Amino acid sequence: MFFPKRIKKIRPRDRVLEIGPGSMPFPRANEFLEYDFHAGDIIRQRGDVHEEPDYGGRKVTRYKGNRLPFRDGEFDYVIASHVIEHVEDPARFLDEICRVGGGGYLEFPLPTYEYLYDFDVHKHFIWFDSDADTIKFLPKSETGLDSFSVVTDSLKQGLTAGWDDLVASNLDNFFAGIEFSEGLKAVKAQGLDEFDPLAFKSLGVLSKGIKKVLRFL
Repeated sequence: MFFPKRIKKIRPRDRVLEIGPGSMPFPRANEFLEYDFHAGDIIRQRGDVHEEPDYGGRKVTRYKGNRLPFRDGEFDYVIASHVIEHVEDPARFLDEICRVGGGGYLEFPLPTYEYLYDFDVHKHFIWFDSDADTIKFLPKSETGLDSFSVVTDSLKQGLTAGWDDLVASNLDNFFAGIEFSEGLKAVKAQGLDEFDPLAFKSLGVLSKGIKKVLRFL
């Protein structure tokens, strides 16, 4: 999670679920939900972190399938940081989050990041359409991104080797984190032309560096 300070609406008595906590579970979460991956897959999803995260004795549920294993309204707040880009059906996933907990916090890589690095475990381009108050997604398989594999593979090797200055210095250009209220929907976009990087200025997640980044895409 890159923007934990954007989580502001958790009340003292709220019951908080974190989905896919990765290697650093959120301190305020009461319970965690992990997908039941095969051993090799879970290492890839966690960025090659091999040790089991420290959940601090809090309950961890593992599941498979599309329906989250909780009752309607069981939680007050749901955190899903860098999860929605991995799932098969983002619309169903967000519906399930809202079913079990109403509002919460989503964090995800923007298309700018995917165009540079194209991690294959990320199945979709994701962004937030503030005008429509809707999460937009587009399966990467429906675009020509794979034609850039020679470039993205080279950049990815540099990133994993620690050459991450571009990303670390411009997090707001590559990732978004939003708190949302009950009823947020995810809708499939028709194309990447629906993604407007300049629209993120109104969300306070755009720096002047985005124009420089876009020149390389």
